Amino acid sequence: MAVEGGMKCVKFLVFIFNFIFWVCGVALIAIGIYAQVALDKTLVVSSASASSTPVAILVLGIIIFFISFFGCCGAWKESYCMVTTFAVLLSIIFLVEIAAAIAGYVFKDKVRSVLEEGLWDAMRKYGEDKPLTEGVDELQRDFACCGANNYTDWATIEQFKVNNTVPRSCCRNATVPSCNLRPSPATVYEKGCLQSIEAWMKKNILIVAAVALGIAFFEILGIIFACCLMKGIRSGYEVM
Repeated sequence: MAVEGGMKCVKFLVFIFNFIFWVCGVALIAIGIYAQVALDKTLVVSSASASSTPVAILVLGIIIFFISFFGCCGAWKESYCMVTTFAVLLSIIFLVEIAAAIAGYVFKDKVRSVLEEGLWDAMRKYGEDKPLTEGVDELQRDFACCGANNYTDWATIEQFKVNNTVPRSCCRNATVPSCNLRPSPATVYEKGCLQSIEAWMKKNILIVAAVALGIAFFEILGIIFACCLMKGIRSGYEVM
């Protein structure tokens, strides 16, 4: 009876864990959508490798969402095969997340260089590609920035170098007709967009890190509980 009661407890814990894990999956989906929307214009002027990050978070959330549902069914039906599959998939996801975290730390400087390269490429194509031009303008207005590193970057772009101007989206007060002529810190945003985007990312990375740590903690618990349930099912105990 004591063993049976213990297995009931394990089954209940696995079920509860999977519900919490399901919530974590929903949280990742929400974060992925938020990152995609918030960085929409930034991703327009950046490279494909940078734009894949929100998509990767979204896909991971969807995978976790379905795996947790699979685990709930396995625990409820006391299926050894389903619980084992759930434990294996969860272990793989945990290892992938660790690898991704290590890769993110190792290549964090590469991300900055890719973003900077994307900004410069967008500036050079400004006025030639309408969606790209609109993306740059909205980026500069939303982040109150101008150029990649500062407003003087636009002086290296031929079409602005000739007339000593900057895009009107750089203006502190866009209602002033000549605000983009002979730019200075008094009339245009002095700070570069690369610096503004990095500040935004550092501010929000704490939220992502906290969610990631919480999910990793529940993944470890899930693997442990699933292994305990697998052992009980395999030993032939009746788990109600």
